[in-house]
Amino acid sequence: MTTTRTPATSGPGVARTPGELRSALAGAGRLALVPTMGALHEGHRSLMRLARAEADTVVVSVFVNPLQFGPGEDLDRYPRDLPGDVRQCAEEGVDVVFAPDTATMYPREQMITVDAGTMGERLEGASRPGHFTGVLTVVAKLFHLVRPDLAVFGEKDAQQIALVRRMTADLNLPVRIVGAPLLRDPDGLAASSRNAYLSARERESALALPRALSAGRAAADRGPDAVRAAARAVLDGAARAIPPIALDYLALVDTATFDEVGADHTGQACLAVAARVGSTRLIDNVTVRLAAADIGGTPEGDSS
Repeated sequence: MTTTRTPATSGPGVARTPGELRSALAGAGRLALVPTMGALHEGHRSLMRLARAEADTVVVSVFVNPLQFGPGEDLDRYPRDLPGDVRQCAEEGVDVVFAPDTATMYPREQMITVDAGTMGERLEGASRPGHFTGVLTVVAKLFHLVRPDLAVFGEKDAQQIALVRRMTADLNLPVRIVGAPLLRDPDGLAASSRNAYLSARERESALALPRALSAGRAAADRGPDAVRAAARAVLDGAARAIPPIALDYLALVDTATFDEVGADHTGQACLAVAARVGSTRLIDNVTVRLAAADIGGTPEGDSS
């Protein structure tokens, strides 16, 4: 028999090893995990609130996972602030912060990994080879260590959450995956730890990303080609801005497979974009509802 906990009031316990984690989770009841790489912001806090509403005990993991960073990416400069992260977790009633170091998570060379398959080779996977293998491997390890009943992921990383859902289904992992709506800053930019890298002028240029997605969503009743064209028109203009946006990809894809949708596709689709502003790479997405032109469409899924 487990003991139902009340949310932590004096701050979460911080566990740094699997043994400390097991001790901290004794009598946990229904357990929710929020996996993060730290540098927490309001978007992460919205995940914690969703987890808090669904579980007796909430664990937030804070681990900058080197396995998902490729050569030349921002592993070394990725923001780290564990004391600040713990304070934010305390304010959201988190029970345990699991903050292992790299040697704890990868005590030897990681020979066995979780292959993300062809779905992991598209969009983010094409731009960042091996990224999703690193993501799925660390998520699988966290699921094994924490043993959550549910795990909460942000829908800003749409391809990531789709792959995590597929992994849990394909490997029969007993974890329910909960998607939390994408959260935006007041100016419309998707909340992200990497927003801290942007200068004021770069941030102004970056606002073309949510504008492009909104333009694409507004064209949903005219079909997939119109959605892509409307979004691209905004991004073409942003490429001439100072500083310019350098587009990585713009894609309209099936939400389950991340295959590009055809011109006759109806129903739900994900309009996803990735671009660089200065040295900072940003991603964003919006869900659109595509319908035949004579029926009309009802866009949905944006949380801006």
